[in-house]
Amino acid sequence: MGYKVVVAGATGNVGREMLNILAEREFPCDAIAALASSRSQGVEIEFGETGRMLKVQNLDNFDFTGWDIALFAAG
Repeated sequence: MGYKVVVAGATGNVGREMLNILAEREFPCDAIAALASSRSQGVEIEFGETGRMLKVQNLDNFDFTGWDIALFAAG
């Protein structure tokens, strides 16, 4: 069983490092969402060194219902 994980502030240095550590440690994620401000909405960022790309979603409009873990690195 994996978790549904949200990383808010995913385009910043700390957020990217959180994503790298989740991938490096092979954290059991069934789904992962990368969130940031509206300026970064639609940007694609790499999830660890797996080559998997995540499309950044707008933090202001995100529905957290049904997500298991939320990690915040927003200023």
